[in-house]
Amino acid sequence: MIISGKELSARLKAEMAEAVKSFPEKYGRVPHLVVILVGENPASVSYVTGKAKASAEVGIRNTTIRRPESISEAELLGLIAELNADPEMDGILVQLPLPKHIDESKVIEAIDKAKDVDGFHPLNVAALWQKQPCTLPCTPKGIIKMLKAAGVEIVGKRAVVIGRSNIVGLPVSKLLLDENATVTMAHSRTCNLAEVTRGAEILVVAIGRPKFVTADMVSDGAVVIDVGVNRDPETGKLCGDVDFAAIEPKASVITPVPGGVGPMTICCLMENTIECFLRSRK
Repeated sequence: MIISGKELSARLKAEMAEAVKSFPEKYGRVPHLVVILVGENPASVSYVTGKAKASAEVGIRNTTIRRPESISEAELLGLIAELNADPEMDGILVQLPLPKHIDESKVIEAIDKAKDVDGFHPLNVAALWQKQPCTLPCTPKGIIKMLKAAGVEIVGKRAVVIGRSNIVGLPVSKLLLDENATVTMAHSRTCNLAEVTRGAEILVVAIGRPKFVTADMVSDGAVVIDVGVNRDPETGKLCGDVDFAAIEPKASVITPVPGGVGPMTICCLMENTIECFLRSRK
């Protein structure tokens, strides 16, 4: 079974759009997402365009603020402070990566926790690990939604996560734990990695290396979630962190690249924006 993140996200966005229609009458307006784009990194420009398109589909307001790569850290922090103070702004997202002269962690910390739609603020991260209410990071949240939509039983299953980033690896491990999976975290320096991954009933790969996971690393019937977005060095086409063609015949469930986890990440960003808006109304 191939889980199409494209189809699932389209369905969920349609449900959100239906709910948002009633917001002007209930709350006086629709949610407002502000995206700050620094510089002209082609991948970042593409992601920001995708976020604006999804906002239009869901019926929420989207503002993209573009700033040159030369912007100072102080100017960017000042802009975030203005947006924090504006009650008409419900969600604030700064598109990463930022230019080298700007401290990303400082920028993330500057965003009001209540408007942090990425779920990257240290207080949101702390709340996640302490099982407190918080905004969940979009990609891990999307992965859990995909597993549930595919009818994958998570409780009691052996899950292996390859990758330990703050954005995917660490939070998805916590969400899988919260769903009562038994989780092993692996990474590029794990000894006998193939032996570890063959023990996985659910394998989440977020290591950022094209076709890193090969067929011999996956057991028959495993559920394989591929978070990677890379260029195949041979063909130049988009590919994931797993060798899809070789692993698909062995896996019981697998996500494609593109059209898998990516669309669900943006879908969950829309959901997070709506959640931040509704919390502020309360």
